[in-house]
Amino acid sequence: MHPFIELIQADMIPALGVTEPGCIALAVATAKSYLKSQPEKVFLSLNSGLYKNAYTCGIPNSSHYGIKYAAAFGAIMADPEKGLQSLEGITQEHDLLAEQFVQENRVMVQLSSISSALYCQATVYAKEQICVVTIEQSHTQITSIMLNGRCIYEKAVQKEGNKSALIHNYSIQEILETLPSFSEADLSFLQSAFDMNLSLFNEGLKSHKTVILHQLYRMNENTIFSADVKKSASLLCNGAIEARVLGLSAPAMSITGSGAHGIIATLPLYAYFSIEKCTKLQLYQATLLSYLVCMYIKEYSGKLSAFCGCAIAAGTGMACGLVYLQKGSKEQIDMVIRNMASSITGMICDGGNHGCVMKGIAAVDIAFESAQLAMANVSIESIHGINGTTIEDTLKNMGQIADPGMKQTENTIVDILEGK
Repeated sequence: MHPFIELIQADMIPALGVTEPGCIALAVATAKSYLKSQPEKVFLSLNSGLYKNAYTCGIPNSSHYGIKYAAAFGAIMADPEKGLQSLEGITQEHDLLAEQFVQENRVMVQLSSISSALYCQATVYAKEQICVVTIEQSHTQITSIMLNGRCIYEKAVQKEGNKSALIHNYSIQEILETLPSFSEADLSFLQSAFDMNLSLFNEGLKSHKTVILHQLYRMNENTIFSADVKKSASLLCNGAIEARVLGLSAPAMSITGSGAHGIIATLPLYAYFSIEKCTKLQLYQATLLSYLVCMYIKEYSGKLSAFCGCAIAAGTGMACGLVYLQKGSKEQIDMVIRNMASSITGMICDGGNHGCVMKGIAAVDIAFESAQLAMANVSIESIHGINGTTIEDTLKNMGQIADPGMKQTENTIVDILEGK
């Protein structure tokens, strides 16, 4: 199997709701599974990115939001065997039990550090028992389990600061040269991402909660695929994002640990494919490129940073995919990346919340404009701003704006959230 395919297949994970509440619920539910009696209280220690992203995030099939409710559901009903879909199956009874759990102050939360490296430690107390589960670096990577003070599981974790990554061993030129070698059958696994993300969009289309989706639908002539590709792309992409952040009951196919990244990297390309009648193989190849460029930036910025990786990393990947679908050259891929770096880099992430939809709208808009300019051989030159002398330098610079560049911004965002 080619390393690109192996890398993406390992990273594509179905996620119900925003991945950060899912991560918290998974940690708590895993700890609960080792206890002989029902949890009595939960203590969470979270890095700033996880803390911020889960702060006001919708819980699937629940009327509640945020960190404490994610932990409460983890203690009450979450199934750790389901990974990032552990919150599947919340009922009205569970909702009431979680509300009681939180109102009785049985969940406590502390900020462990200002960091883009994911960290979640859940200490769950039951009668005469304590279990501590630690998740690091990725949303499902359990690195230790302590039961009553004894380590029963431990896994080595790559330390923060080591930025080596498989994708950085390749140039964008090598990626572009490799894409034509893949057949439709080689890349058919990508269809599951389109199917899942489209199902999430359709869930949103049926819901009364998704107010922006319905307005975008009206603006697109009350149809999903109109003659306006950009409006159709924005509708599909941001309708699915809204369904996700509001906690509707369908999963997204995440990439780099985020459902919204996965949505932005795929659904605008699907809209272009559906309207412009590209081949399925071209769609798959463009999606592979979109994913890999997103990963390239995210391996520098960190999983959970102060900038909006959905718009910046996934949006740049999607913009590259749009140029690829239009048979753009390597030079035009370079141009579209420089246009994206010069425009959208620096957009903040203030958590997984309803505002993600507006960031997604901005990402789709600027990606289409950047691609159109690039296809006309128009771009911001490399001497300007954070653009690098090579494509890889530009992608690296975009990532480093977040880490280490925006660590103080992260601190300020957390302060604002807590001040509310």
